[in-house]
Amino acid sequence: MTDQQPIVEIFSDGACSGNPGPGGWGTLLRYGDHVRELSGYEPETTNNRMELCGAIAGLKALKRPSRVRLTTDSQYVKKGMTEWLAGWIRRGWKNSQKKPVANRDLWEQLVELEKIHQVEWCWVRGHAGHPENERCDELAREAIVNRSGIS
Repeated sequence: MTDQQPIVEIFSDGACSGNPGPGGWGTLLRYGDHVRELSGYEPETTNNRMELCGAIAGLKALKRPSRVRLTTDSQYVKKGMTEWLAGWIRRGWKNSQKKPVANRDLWEQLVELEKIHQVEWCWVRGHAGHPENERCDELAREAIVNRSGIS
């Protein structure tokens, strides 16, 4: 990968109706003029798992190694990947309280995807009018309604 390679933008969000409860995630990928939207549903999950699933889905959708700017409204996802991960791995997937890291299975998927792609992790405030974040929130909530019948 070169620094001149164009950047793929990924925006992702997760939602839950109850925590835990039925959950959904939404992801928007943009490369130049091309936009692709993805979403998914889990019948019993947590908001944090859905946030992670949105990011994973966006990275998995890429067909070749890419430069990526991944934007999330989840401090959990952003700080996990940029601040906490090295310590978790150094401590054998234990958090600072020496307890097993929650959602390790999903974190490990992100670690593997980050080995393929050059990822810049960005955070935006949720529900603050950021167009792509708002769209991802809509996709996540629609996934919950469409799959679970919740209105």
